[in-house]
Amino acid sequence: MKKFVIEGGHKLNGKIRVSGSKNAALPILAATLMTEDECRISNVPDLSDIRVMCELLGELGVETEFSDGVILTKPVDNTGYEATWEIVKKMRASVCVLGPLLAARSRAKVSYPGGCNIGTRPIDLHLKGLRELGTNFDIEHGYIHGESRRLRGAKMYLGGHFGSSVLATANVMSAAVLADGETVISHAAAEPEVVALAEFLNAMGAKISGAGSSRIVVEGVSELHGAEYRVIPDRIETLTHVMAAGITRGRLRLLGAEPDHLSAVTDKLGGIGVQVDRIEDGLEAYATGDIKPADITTLPYPGFPTDGQAQMMALLATANGTSFITERVFPDRFMHVAELNRLGADIRRAGPTAVVNGVDKLSGAQIMAADLRAGAGLVLAALVAEGVTEIHRVYHIDRGYESIEEKLCSVGAQIERTEAEAP
Repeated sequence: MKKFVIEGGHKLNGKIRVSGSKNAALPILAATLMTEDECRISNVPDLSDIRVMCELLGELGVETEFSDGVILTKPVDNTGYEATWEIVKKMRASVCVLGPLLAARSRAKVSYPGGCNIGTRPIDLHLKGLRELGTNFDIEHGYIHGESRRLRGAKMYLGGHFGSSVLATANVMSAAVLADGETVISHAAAEPEVVALAEFLNAMGAKISGAGSSRIVVEGVSELHGAEYRVIPDRIETLTHVMAAGITRGRLRLLGAEPDHLSAVTDKLGGIGVQVDRIEDGLEAYATGDIKPADITTLPYPGFPTDGQAQMMALLATANGTSFITERVFPDRFMHVAELNRLGADIRRAGPTAVVNGVDKLSGAQIMAADLRAGAGLVLAALVAEGVTEIHRVYHIDRGYESIEEKLCSVGAQIERTEAEAP
């Protein structure tokens, strides 16, 4: 098992190339199950979650070749329909094969995804939408069994207790592409990753309109063909590096970033003293003075993303004043609070809200990443903590950040990836 050893106190300056979006690439790769032709997906980040998806596609009869950011998919057997627990336990997003399997192979057996450290993540919206299209489900022995002799278009409302669901929208939209007639999805997720999937499906011959809004219309087609697609830049990696510039009071040029995907984030950052400017091939972020406190509430897109909450908390832990962060997407997503406090932060939780009292300094300590974005927040805090910080369980971070230590070291950070001692 690996750990990061980070020497704090180094200002970041320079250029970083933003990788492609993991959260866009995963459902796009799942959609290749819906064609008998080859597909070419480029700008794919080399991450453990991507490798798991390629492994799952292989079990389902789609061969993959991954090299230099490009994945070539080649269907060789269209009879598989089971996503086993051995795969799903590695990556909860494996559930995004459910819709494509039902559409293309009329049945699916997918291990019921478990909980995770950011709280309960039910799949009721996935099942609700797919039932509306004509799927029958049974849940037995920890598996979701779905059968759809013929999918039919439908009008449906896909909102849940905490708003829309990206993966539920992806599953239902993918299945509706091969359904008879028209499907109208109200309260659909509007995230850029949903738009990317719709663009890929349309390149394959689908007829989808409205992606990026809360109302998506899908006109069913009889078949899909192969396609090429370039994955959009990762907005969560982008905001993480933007906040790295802010917390170290440095200046970073993030090449390949898409500023339009981060309007809520840049609005909040501008108000606390982190400037984000558009440049020809991305954006530039910098901070030179004190960080001001803020009141943040996470919301579905285009609101402030829950996947940026931990990183923002780390930044506000160094602010001059008291901040409030309210989590409206995953109210239990505060596993990083205790670890930030080990570094000297002053944060307390009050229900779905964290009260962050800014401190003059953080100091290095032994800490542990509990999940992907919590780990990213800890990396940011370690960049400015006095002395040396050791972050354990960095495999969580590797799920969503391609070579994060190499990118940060290239702009002035001091990070070493090394073996962690056996427990």
